Order: sequence, then structure tokens, then C-alpha cells
Amino acid sequence: MKKWDELPVAMRTEEVRYYYDILCKKKFSLAMKRLFDIVVSAVMLVVLSPVFLILAIAIKIDSPGPVFYRQERVTIYGKRFRIHKFRTMVNNADKQGSLVTVKNDSRVTRVGSLIRKCRLDEVSQLIDVFLGAMTFVGTRPEVVKYVGRYAPVMMATLLLPAGITSEASILYKDEDKLLDNAESVDDVYVEKVLPGKMYYNLRSIENFSFWGDIGTMFKTVFAVLGKEYKPDTIGEAEFAATIEKEKVETM
Repeated sequence: MKKWDELPVAMRTEEVRYYYDILCKKKFSLAMKRLFDIVVSAVMLVVLSPVFLILAIAIKIDSPGPVFYRQERVTIYGKRFRIHKFRTMVNNADKQGSLVTVKNDSRVTRVGSLIRKCRLDEVSQLIDVFLGAMTFVGTRPEVVKYVGRYAPVMMATLLLPAGITSEASILYKDEDKLLDNAESVDDVYVEKVLPGKMYYNLRSIENFSFWGDIGTMFKTVFAVLGKEYKPDTIGEAEFAATIEKEKVETM
């Protein structure tokens, strides 16, 4: 953890301080988390290298363009990095529509559709975990555009590296359905979907522990296999209302 005075100015707020103080008391768990990231990602990269090769060949045969989609995302302390995701859309898809994917998105390729269905597009992020830009469990890395619209308390999620999975990812695994038919996908995502996801992201930081992360990883596997988890709709609504109130007060 950086010292408080070394954090970016946008993060040195009363709202972030609450979560910062919690994490400062869990330095051992944070160290274990990073050690786990390095060892497990290294092993998985070696074991899954044949899968990487097969996916790369399939993507190149299916459509022109690079194997990886290297979009700029935001991680710990607001640092920017170019994420590794197996490309599931046509080349330059981000210039042909929204920065988030909606249901039945025409930009998704044939092979990409299968990769998404099997949740394999995220596996290449093991590279980012090994390099330290990401972690196994943490807030999903957002694009710069959406981070710029964070409410003050949401900046607390940048106290830890962005993650491959999280409680929010499990509960919002079908978020594309929520954005289907929206007139403005970006506005609906920021105003409706993002607050709900952030409720769980902040709750996870508040209750952070190394073993809690391991539990989230197992829940992710079960979710991919079809298990459904019930969201805390009351908590989501209360958090969204608080964020909306803060916006009004600052206008």
C-alpha cells in the first residue's frame, strides 16, 4: 500500500479514507494475495499454453486482426494499462459502437461468440496478473471514459489492482442483457449498471481477506457452470440512491 500522501489527489478523499484504513490493517493478506497471483498465474500460463495456441489460431482464421484485444483500462492508483483479452469482435470494434458489449452485438465474430460462451476471452488476462497490472479477484478494470465518471467513493476500488473476477462480476455476468435496447448504452451503464456493481466491489474491499478471495474464485467457477447467486437488491438500491443524492448536492 502507498502512503496516504502518495495517493493521487482524486483518491485522497474522506470517502476513500475509510477503505484505505481497512486495507492498511491487512498487509499480510495483501502480501499473500500478490504471492498467490504470481505463483498461480505462472503455473496456469504454462498449463494453458496449448489452449492459448488453439484460440489464437481459431481467431486468426475466423477474422482479420490481432489475436488480442489490447484496450486501455485503469487499475491500481489510477494507472493505465493495455489489457490482454482474446479478441471476440471484429477488428476496431470499439470504433464502431459502445465501449461495452450488448446482447446480440453484431460486432461479435463467430469464433468470438463461442469463446464468450465458454468464458475463455478472459483467460489471457493471466498475463496481466503475472505482470502485476491485475489480480485474480478485484474490481473489473474499466475504461478511462467510465472511471472519469466515478462518484468519489468509487475511487476506493483503485486502492487494489483490477481483477479478473469479483462478486460483482458473478452477479452481473449477464450485464449485456441489462443494456439491450438502451437508447444510450454508455449512459445506462454508468447510471444504472455501474452503481450496482460498485456496491459489491466496495463491500468486497470492506470485508477483504485472502481466504475470501479464494472463496470468490470458487464461486466464479460454480457460476460459470450454471449456479445462480441472488443479488442484494436492497443494498444496491440504497447505494444507488446515495450516489444520486451526492450528485444532486454537488451540482
